[in-house]
Amino acid sequence: MGRTLCPDRARSTIAAGAAIAVLVLGVTYGQIASIVVAAGIGALLLKSSADVPGAPLGMPGTKAGAFACPLGFGLLLFGLPAAAAWLHVYPLDLFAAFYRVESLVFGGGHVVLPLLQAVVVPRGWLSANEFMAGYGAAQAVPGPLFSFAAFLGAASSGHPAGIGGALIATAAIFLPSFLLVGATLPLWGQLRAFALMRRAMAAINAAVVGILPAALYDPVWTSAVHSGADFVLVVLALLLLGTWRAPSWAVVLVTILLAG
Repeated sequence: MGRTLCPDRARSTIAAGAAIAVLVLGVTYGQIASIVVAAGIGALLLKSSADVPGAPLGMPGTKAGAFACPLGFGLLLFGLPAAAAWLHVYPLDLFAAFYRVESLVFGGGHVVLPLLQAVVVPRGWLSANEFMAGYGAAQAVPGPLFSFAAFLGAASSGHPAGIGGALIATAAIFLPSFLLVGATLPLWGQLRAFALMRRAMAAINAAVVGILPAALYDPVWTSAVHSGADFVLVVLALLLLGTWRAPSWAVVLVTILLAG
């Protein structure tokens, strides 16, 4: 992503600034601030040649959907937390929390990791060790990191857990994306025609690249690497993945065996 989305000094600087913002301001405010500021900087200062990578969209959209989807997105974003606080029902609280987390995320799946930890660990739904163990297991299977939500819902201390909790968490974390795609499809081709929008999106993509190493540091590095032995396991895992091209599931198994 860095090679593709940060090909020049300006966007590399934006990425570095986003990483610093997340670590200094905290996960929620840092991510939002870095995305908003990056969009403004990109629109005003990036060269006009900056473009948004990707193929043309092949899915049709409707104007009715472009109106209904953002309306539903906003109503759920603000209505679900209010309903959960009023009713104090765990399934609704779980759905509202995971829906809000995904609504605040822009970019690669690992950007969601610190936001998820900030939701489930302080509430006592999972311990920090259980959270990181589930994250490690999620890296051993194919598919988007958002599927990690299924584990969090299933392993949660609330009721329902198991399959019921997994279904609630998974539906909640994917729903905002579907609503935003429905809102964007009819308009995306027109928006990309504006140089201002292309520059803003290029800068936002660069900011996401910066948010990813911040997520690698906290919570992954701060929660998992506590000693020289842990660091040795990290180096070994990188060697197996990067040089020997071992499958991720095999690397997870090797590190589990060595750590145990």
